[in-house]
Amino acid sequence: MIVVLMGVSSVGKTTIGKLLAARTGWKFEDADDYHSDDNRHKMAAGVPLGDADRAPWLAVLHERMLQYCKHGENAIFACSALKQQYRELLASGLAPDEVCFVYLHAPAALIKERMKSRSHPYMNPVLLDSQLAELEVPTDAWSIPVDGTPDKAVADILARLMT
Repeated sequence: MIVVLMGVSSVGKTTIGKLLAARTGWKFEDADDYHSDDNRHKMAAGVPLGDADRAPWLAVLHERMLQYCKHGENAIFACSALKQQYRELLASGLAPDEVCFVYLHAPAALIKERMKSRSHPYMNPVLLDSQLAELEVPTDAWSIPVDGTPDKAVADILARLMT
């Protein structure tokens, strides 16, 4: 099983992903680790990424997901996956029971507040509005509110995984 924790910056994808990995014993991958240097420089400068910028990044992530499935390993990915086409690309070649998208969300004001207290090497806070504008809210993902604690979100995800 591949679980993709998705949503805009600062919803807690990495924090929740690491906690979930610790509780399940599954591998954890942060999609940010696979951005090109060009993408990192653009984001640091406050320039939103476009589809062409994201395409190679998504292809690498998709290949990583396929490798986990090929080896029969479970994994958790923290990836924005803002658009339906991105999610479809990531899930292509995987059976419906091999991949699950988990949409992490909170009110924009809360996300902006959290973003002020976090430090990220290249995710410029000015990009949040562009991510919120680009987000295509999934209809086929587990919807997990993250306006509480990360532990609460992890508990909600684990409850879904157990069913």
